[in-house]
Amino acid sequence: MKKQPVYVTRSNLPALADIIPLLEEIWDRRILTNNGPVLQRFESALSDYLGVEHISLVANATLGTVLAMQQAGITSGEVITTPFSFVATSHAIKLAGATPVFADIDPITLNLDPTKIEALITPQTKALLPVHTFGVPCDTDGLAEVAHRHGLKVLYDAAHAFGVHRNGQSILRHGEMSVLSFHATKVFNTFEGGAVIVRDRETKLAIDRLANFGFDATGAANAIGMNAKMNEFSAAIGLAQLCRIDEVLADRACVAQRYMEQLSNIRRLSCPSPTGIVGHNHYAFPILVGSDFHVSRDELHSRLEEENIFTRKYFYPLISDMEPYKSLASANPAGLPVARKIASQILCLPLYPDLDIPTQDRVIEHLLRY
Repeated sequence: MKKQPVYVTRSNLPALADIIPLLEEIWDRRILTNNGPVLQRFESALSDYLGVEHISLVANATLGTVLAMQQAGITSGEVITTPFSFVATSHAIKLAGATPVFADIDPITLNLDPTKIEALITPQTKALLPVHTFGVPCDTDGLAEVAHRHGLKVLYDAAHAFGVHRNGQSILRHGEMSVLSFHATKVFNTFEGGAVIVRDRETKLAIDRLANFGFDATGAANAIGMNAKMNEFSAAIGLAQLCRIDEVLADRACVAQRYMEQLSNIRRLSCPSPTGIVGHNHYAFPILVGSDFHVSRDELHSRLEEENIFTRKYFYPLISDMEPYKSLASANPAGLPVARKIASQILCLPLYPDLDIPTQDRVIEHLLRY
């Protein structure tokens, strides 16, 4: 008989005792959306927790990224980004009206490599859209220097980077805007949702208007917007989640540390892990299965699945290999050697805050067999 399945992630839920009073408030008021009182409280509490001044809550991170690009005036031209990400990163660029251009990644951080960007800049280049992959901060200084030299804007896909800090400040403070995801599988979730972090109140209000069909304070639709608002239920989930997020992050760190201690000495298998990052959220625990390991990455993935242990080849395939993008000149494999190598080796292990030691031992023991 197979043992209980171990999934690569498991959504964190707030305590019912924390959420029920908030739901009672919503039921009493019957205000379900349109910048309701629960959303306003959540926005304020989240801003305080993250250490940023201006946040616009949205229905999801894809819409948030489209709105950020629209507000930044990036509705045509080219945007340099990473092929090593979830496909929503490039989809948002296309939905905003621009074209993604893929640059290679750094082999250590797995983030967009600033040294690979300059050769791809053309008169049509409008912006950079880097990703803080697995919550590991990008080389924000290097990216800012390239962007400044060429007059480009920098918007960050921070879907994985909830609560991450660098040099005592939130990583979300970098670039013109950063976009968080609160999808069910993220470190912090509102079932579905997201947030756009901006530098000033004027931009925040502009994002809010675009997320509400373009309506301004007078009720006039003076811009082409969409329905990208977060609802009161999702905001209530967010408020309740904030009550215990520090405990969740601490538990994730313990799971990641135990993996590192047990697996770091396996030959031909490496564990990319952030160092020196205060407030890293341990979004995932990736391992790289070397070409000279005893079995291939795909075979290891299959063997673990046979034991009811589910890992994820994340991110594979590269976005640049997917149908909507593979015909782009920048999708040429010759220009993306590091990203292609990482995508062929990577495997993310089960990691969630309530992954208990006996269950984690099952995963570790099967890996040690090889």
